[in-house]
Amino acid sequence: MHPEHPAHVPAERAVEVHHPTPVTPAAVTPGPLIPVQPGSVPAVASVVLPDGRVVTGYAINPAQPEPVTAKPPVSRAAVNVALGGVGFLAVCGGLLLLTSFIAALTAFVAQLITLAAVVFGGWIAVQVFSASGHQGGTTVNIRKATFKRNHFHG
Repeated sequence: MHPEHPAHVPAERAVEVHHPTPVTPAAVTPGPLIPVQPGSVPAVASVVLPDGRVVTGYAINPAQPEPVTAKPPVSRAAVNVALGGVGFLAVCGGLLLLTSFIAALTAFVAQLITLAAVVFGGWIAVQVFSASGHQGGTTVNIRKATFKRNHFHG
């Protein structure tokens, strides 16, 4: 236990009881009478409370929402213009995609042609350079050879 807080036994605590004090009603002075049209007088309601007092007052009618004004009909021409604008944007987007696709396809075909040219050119270069530098076959010296009936004699 802390020294600044002495221990209290629950029986030692003092209990204070508060009793409500009745409120005396204020004196009501009648106000000036306001003339009211006979058709607009609200109904007066009286309620008897359980202790016998009667409370009288005007009934409060729930607030009525304002009637919703009818929306003006949408012009058929406005609908057609809006739909035409949406269609135009869709066509423009499609054309943009189409031109992009055609450009990509053209680049792809150009790359295929370039690849084929490189491969074919390389094959031709290998054939040309391998024939002159090939040492594994019979070498014929054409200047010393004589041709006789399709035979080489050297």
